[in-house]
Amino acid sequence: MQPLNVGLVGTGYAAKLRAETLQGDARSRLVAVAGHAPETTATFSQTYGAQAMEWPELVQQPEIHLVIVATVNRDHGAIARAALQAGKHVVLEYPLALDVAEAEALIQLASAQGNLLHVEHIELLSGIHQAIATALPAIGTPFYVRSTSLNSQHPAPQKWTYNHELFGFPLVGAVSRIHRLTNLFGSVATVSGQARFWGNSGSQYKSCICTAQLKFASGLVADVTYGKGEAIWQSDRRVAIQGEQGAILLEGEQGSLIQADQTTPLTVGSRRGLFAKDTTMVLDHLTGHTPLYVTLEDSLYALKVADAVRRSAETGKTIELSSTP
Repeated sequence: MQPLNVGLVGTGYAAKLRAETLQGDARSRLVAVAGHAPETTATFSQTYGAQAMEWPELVQQPEIHLVIVATVNRDHGAIARAALQAGKHVVLEYPLALDVAEAEALIQLASAQGNLLHVEHIELLSGIHQAIATALPAIGTPFYVRSTSLNSQHPAPQKWTYNHELFGFPLVGAVSRIHRLTNLFGSVATVSGQARFWGNSGSQYKSCICTAQLKFASGLVADVTYGKGEAIWQSDRRVAIQGEQGAILLEGEQGSLIQADQTTPLTVGSRRGLFAKDTTMVLDHLTGHTPLYVTLEDSLYALKVADAVRRSAETGKTIELSSTP
């Protein structure tokens, strides 16, 4: 079997891990790389034996079978559309797009073209998520979740992840915080959200905080907090799930299952190696037709919930959702 020729859009952390995995797998060959900075792109391409070019040229290369998009969130939709129209398989880091309608159109296009469209959601592959899913039956019916993800950064970096246009609304750009909950607990009935930003200079900001309350169709209520930057004085990453017969608590990479008669440590493992695992599963799917770990429908639903948080924050109103995962 001839290796799959791959074009990679992006030169950051995720792109580097993708490139290393592609280079180490005989089923794939990285042939082209596109990035924003010519010098960085040239160095990256030389490191992995690929050709540097702009992404509109990359997606049109007839020898490329698969395009992996690991660049700023704003450009995901445009690059994916161009690649699909050129007959390529497409893999993207989340989110699929910053606009729900655009995401829906991309899914329809991929179906019409008969090409793979896969959105990375490595949070579902993580040891933390797997530990929660395994322990859930032990706590009975869950009724309340608190999920906190705060990243204190002093000073805030001058990066695209602190840019309204490039990153998107906080919980859209960081839709994984929503997706891990919809994956575990199903459909959401109502959403209420708030957002605040500090140090705005054009599209750039120095800090943000975004909170959302999700009421699930099951009756479960989840409070989600996401924040980063200079206004955050202490980093905090934890999840607490309260059930009628116990609770699951996770802080960083430490977890515990709390029941009436005992507290049991949870083994959550490391978060390392997940981009490589996602890349390998994509190659497994394209060469051996094995199933992927996440569906486009589930990815789109999480995006819809995150966008409802945005609409709630902008209007001050509670948003009702009728879609199901």
